[in-house]
Amino acid sequence: MDGYLGVIVIVAVVALLGAGGLFLLFRPGGKAAPPVKPPEAPVLPEEERRPAGAGEEAEGATTTLPPPPVKPAEPLIVEPEVEVPPPSAGRMVRLRSRLARSQNALGRGLLELLSRDRLDDEVWDEIEESLITADVGVAPTRVMVEELRTKVKVLGSRTPQEVRALLREQLLAQINPDLDRTLHVQKHGERPAVLLVVGVNGTGKTTTTGKLARSLVGDGKKVVLGAADTFRAAAADQLQTWGERVGADTVRGPEGGDPASVAFDAVAKGIEEKVDTVIVDTAGRLHTKTGLMDELGKVKRVIEKKATVDEVLLVLDATTGQNGMRQAQVFAEVVNITGIALTKLDGTAKGGIVISVQRELGVPVKLVGLGEGPDDLAPFDPEVFVDAILGE
Repeated sequence: MDGYLGVIVIVAVVALLGAGGLFLLFRPGGKAAPPVKPPEAPVLPEEERRPAGAGEEAEGATTTLPPPPVKPAEPLIVEPEVEVPPPSAGRMVRLRSRLARSQNALGRGLLELLSRDRLDDEVWDEIEESLITADVGVAPTRVMVEELRTKVKVLGSRTPQEVRALLREQLLAQINPDLDRTLHVQKHGERPAVLLVVGVNGTGKTTTTGKLARSLVGDGKKVVLGAADTFRAAAADQLQTWGERVGADTVRGPEGGDPASVAFDAVAKGIEEKVDTVIVDTAGRLHTKTGLMDELGKVKRVIEKKATVDEVLLVLDATTGQNGMRQAQVFAEVVNITGIALTKLDGTAKGGIVISVQRELGVPVKLVGLGEGPDDLAPFDPEVFVDAILGE
C-alpha cells in the first residue's frame, strides 16, 4: 500500500513541475525564446577570398580604369606611292642586249654571207633575200646591195673587220642618222607642248603613252594625260594608273563621250596647271573606218583651238611588218605625223621596218619599245641599233 502511495506522489510532483514550466512560458509579458543562431562561416585567408581568375591588378582596386584607346581604322583607299622614274638618256644603251638577241640572226647571217671568199650572184641573192625578210623593204634593199657590190669590188680581199664596217656603213646610211629625232616636249611660254598619240588597236598605244609620260617625268617635266579613248573604259583606267604612279594628272570623260572634248579639257588643264607637256591618247581606230579617221582629224583641230600640236606620234607594232606600213600610210593622210614609236622591237627579227617606215613616210623613228617593263621605252639611237644587229 505504501509503495502504491509513493508512485502516486511521484506522478503528482512531475505533473506539477510540467504545469509550472508551461505557465512560465506562456504567461503575459513573457519573452520568447531567442532564435537559434546559424553557425558562422569560417574566415578564409585573403588570397582565397579573391574571385576565381582575378589577376594581381584586382587587389585593393576601387576605381574603374578607362578603356584602351581605339586604333583608327585603315583608310579604304590607299594613295599609290609616287615613283621617281630614271631619265630617258642612255636607256637604249642599257637595253641594247635585248636588241642584240632579237636581231642577232639577221646580223650574223649578213656577216657570214659577205665574208665568203667568192661572192657570186647566188650569194648576192641570198643577201638581198635576208634584207627583204627583215622588212628592210625592196627599194632600200636594192640600194644597199648595189652599194655593197661596188665597194667589195674596190676592196678586193676582205677581212671580217672590213666586212662589218661595210655593212654598218650601209645600214646606217639607210636608217639615216642625220634625221632630227628630237621629241618636241618643251612648253611655249605659258602653253604646254601637246603630243597626240595615234594608232590602231593592239599596237601598245595606251601603254606607250603611259611609258612616255613616265619618261618625261624622269626628265623633270610636269605632265598631264588626256584619255581621249572614250570607247574603252579600260583604256582610260589603264592610262590613269600610269599617271598616278608618277604623279601625273589624267583628264577623262564619260564612256562613249566625245574624244575631242576630252582632248580640249586636257589641254585646258595643262594650261591652267602650267605643265610642260600634255599627252593625248586617242582611240585605236581601224584604218579602214573612214568615219573614225575623220574623228581623229577633228580631235586635232579642236586641240589647235587651244594650243599647238607639237607632235603626232604614230605607234606601230614592229612584229606586224608590212601591214604596219599600210597602217602608217593611211594615218599619214589624216594627220601630219611627225614621228614613229615602234613597239615590240625586241620581239621580232624584222628590225628592218625601221628603214622602210622612215623611207615611206619621210618621218623618223623617235621612240622604240624594247620590253614589257615600265622603263623599256627609249629614244631611238641609230648607231646603237645597228651595232646591236651586227654584234661586237
